[in-house]
Amino acid sequence: MERTALETAAAIRSGESSALLECEAAIDRIETRDGPINAVVVRDFDRAREQAAEMDRRLAAGDTAPLLGVPMTIKESYDIAGLPTTWGFEAHRGHIAKKDAVAVQRLKAAGAVFLGKTNVPVSLADLQSVNPIYGRTNNPHNHAHVPGGSSGGSAATLASGMVPLEYGSDIGGSIRVPAHFCGVWGHKSTFGVLPTEGHFFPGTDGARVVLSVIGPLARDGADLALAFDLVADVPQPRSTIEGPRGLRVLLLTDHPLAKVDPAIIAAIEKAAGALEGAGAQITRKTDLLPDLAKQQGDYMRMLAIAMARGIAPAGGTPATLVQWFDMMDDQARNTRAWVRLFEDFDVVFAPVLGSAAFAHDDTELRIRTLLIDGEQTSFAAQFAWPGLATYPGLPATAVPIGTTADGLPIGMQVIAAPHRDHTAIAVARLVDGAIG
Repeated sequence: MERTALETAAAIRSGESSALLECEAAIDRIETRDGPINAVVVRDFDRAREQAAEMDRRLAAGDTAPLLGVPMTIKESYDIAGLPTTWGFEAHRGHIAKKDAVAVQRLKAAGAVFLGKTNVPVSLADLQSVNPIYGRTNNPHNHAHVPGGSSGGSAATLASGMVPLEYGSDIGGSIRVPAHFCGVWGHKSTFGVLPTEGHFFPGTDGARVVLSVIGPLARDGADLALAFDLVADVPQPRSTIEGPRGLRVLLLTDHPLAKVDPAIIAAIEKAAGALEGAGAQITRKTDLLPDLAKQQGDYMRMLAIAMARGIAPAGGTPATLVQWFDMMDDQARNTRAWVRLFEDFDVVFAPVLGSAAFAHDDTELRIRTLLIDGEQTSFAAQFAWPGLATYPGLPATAVPIGTTADGLPIGMQVIAAPHRDHTAIAVARLVDGAIG
């Protein structure tokens, strides 16, 4: 098993390895493994070697940056000066970024070496990763299945062991779903905590998109926490949870609009049971939850407007400014309801999505269906699960908790109160330790 990001950094600091050796090893893994996966679609190996050599010089000069020499890739939608940022649009094939995204700047300052960029769906608007510029990315566990989206290339690169660290973005589950589908870790941050500057639609430099956040993906929970901290605008509160005893967990595996495969429910119940056996308090029903059906409807309306930047669908009419302010009021009330819930609970355990990775399917998303527990169900209804945290702006960590009978990964999201990102990550690490 390849080293984690923290293990890689420690090996470089100790002299067991070097930044250049780790860079070359990661390049070799990409060249050897990526062919049938097609995850690392923009490669910048020559500049990566130059960066790695500079990291070795920094180390010799006494630099103690936490990611010094650690090779990583990043989602194609982030700007890196000199590389294309297309979001999968053929029309933007020739767009070359002039400046690094703020997240990239901060990770480079921490010593990370960027080897390239990873695949996305067109406009970051699907839970699979295929576009006319770079083609289709396959799930490393089964190439006939999707790796998720829109950070699908990110998760596939991690799951295949090519690099130890990635950064993605999430507005409809785009970090958490790929992590769930590929069996890695991903963190959707509290809205507004991590800077989105440089994660712009190609050729633009506008305001933060409502609902949208960025966040890290990794193969290890400690890496996830560090990568979150390194990019945050303002340090977030540390977790005060030291172990399972007394941990208050709300288990949420039923939704009025979105089915869940029994194998996923069983894996979540097993994870909750492991913590319960170690002293956690597991609750399965509460009157504190907001109306989840209403939340899903409100979320999908806001998401549609955000993704289309207010342009009405064919034959439709755009939302008025009054309607938009009403939507924001509904969102604020929903967030307050969740905040009240977290007075009684530390975290919520929930599915990331109601199914494991599905087979490649180019059916238009609005009419696509998903087979769950023997029943063809609406694909769009599944956005209810990532929407639990997205709509109210909550932090949520996706953690691997098992596999299906046919070997596809199963993840679970650990949702916490606003700004309690480290609580979500810490409890996810408790789950990982409890289930082994």
